[in-house]
Amino acid sequence: MQEKSKATLKKIFSQLPQVDKLLQHSEMLELSRQYPRELIVDQIRIQLDKIRTQISQAGEEQLSTDALNHDQVVKQICREIESALRPKVRRVINATGIVLHTGLGRAPLSRQAQQALIEVSEGFSSVEIELDSGKRGDRHKLVEDLLIKLTGAEAAAVVNNNAAATLLTLNTMAFEKGAIVSRGELVTIGGSYRIPDVMKKSGARMIEVGTTNQTGLWEYEEAITDATGLLLKVHTSNYKIIGFVAEASLEDLVALGRKHNVPVMHDLGSGMLFDLSRFGLPKEPVVSESIRIGADVVTFSGDKLLGGPQAGIIVGKKKYIDQIKKNQLARALRCGKLTFAALEATLRLFLDKEKLFGHHPVLKFMLRDEAELHRQAIDLQSKLSSIIGDRGEVAFEKGLSEVGGGSLATESLPTWLVLFMLSQCTPEGLARKLRLSEPPIVARILNNKIAFDMRTIREDEVDFIIHAVSKIANEGCST
Repeated sequence: MQEKSKATLKKIFSQLPQVDKLLQHSEMLELSRQYPRELIVDQIRIQLDKIRTQISQAGEEQLSTDALNHDQVVKQICREIESALRPKVRRVINATGIVLHTGLGRAPLSRQAQQALIEVSEGFSSVEIELDSGKRGDRHKLVEDLLIKLTGAEAAAVVNNNAAATLLTLNTMAFEKGAIVSRGELVTIGGSYRIPDVMKKSGARMIEVGTTNQTGLWEYEEAITDATGLLLKVHTSNYKIIGFVAEASLEDLVALGRKHNVPVMHDLGSGMLFDLSRFGLPKEPVVSESIRIGADVVTFSGDKLLGGPQAGIIVGKKKYIDQIKKNQLARALRCGKLTFAALEATLRLFLDKEKLFGHHPVLKFMLRDEAELHRQAIDLQSKLSSIIGDRGEVAFEKGLSEVGGGSLATESLPTWLVLFMLSQCTPEGLARKLRLSEPPIVARILNNKIAFDMRTIREDEVDFIIHAVSKIANEGCST
């Protein structure tokens, strides 16, 4: 850079506000009420360095001592500080239509579960003490009776997710033994969860039988030896194989297991406590059915169709569950008081089927009336149209939602979408601005337009969407 440019740069840098002066600005004083001074000072220095870099990289024609507006610098720094220091885990408006969105935390909790979290987190809790005797308790027993009642199992245990439940069960029942599984059930789930890898980490020896689309009972039987630990059946909840297919049923595997004195494990993945097909939804395996058929151990998630917190639930025969509880891995994979509090409150909802659908968010989203979604789409489209005017387009149309979370594979739910665009924004830029709104709004991009799926948008969230779109329409997408 020429000497003249260096001199100009030096002059511009000298006009940047000093840290002490920035700290006295009214907007900074407001931030200091929310965040520690040390964090704000660190962020001011970081942002000033960024501004110096931006100025240094600007072309000769862009260098101007008049271009530095202190108020604009302060506003920029405040925006960056707020962005850097705001909580990373925040409430988000889910406008994607995916009910169990893994990236958005899967199942939203019921009011009862939320209240249980508040009460338990306010102070101390009875997570591992028997209040009657005053002796040390077993945290597995906090929800065991509920799980026994709801599934018909003899015993139950809870760990931190279903991957942990699968790992722990295999490690307990098939360590250094063979675990026989169909090739068509060696599932991979988002986030690189692969059944073969979990089996390897558990210490079990994976014995594959059959082919991707055809596995007969005889193939399991041929693979059984004195070194067989268990027969594993995995519910392929996130995909389906159609066409020329065949698989051994759980009933057949249970009969085979009893014939050879080999236990049967059923990994249900999603897991549901009653048959959804009676409400017009596709049939999903029910935990109690697997127990009734005779599976020795059944594992499933707490934060999918069950609608609770992230957890891995293990139910089955008492002799196996007792072994699982005693495994040293169980302590490493155990849940804390907040998980148990929310899970207990969620399970209690299933004791009263008549009231369940009024309180269970996942089921409410899945069973929302299409006519009601249509009405809400018309209303939102009308309000957005009045805001946007000739600065873009707004329309509504029929669409499809997803259950998500690896549940009800290939099944969709009819819904209504509100689609819009702004002429000054790209779809990607508009989606980003929505995600940076307060609260953040996550939507789909469909045919180069933003699509709001009404199925997963609550009534009390509509005003936030209207406010965010109005702000973006006025500010544009450049910042």
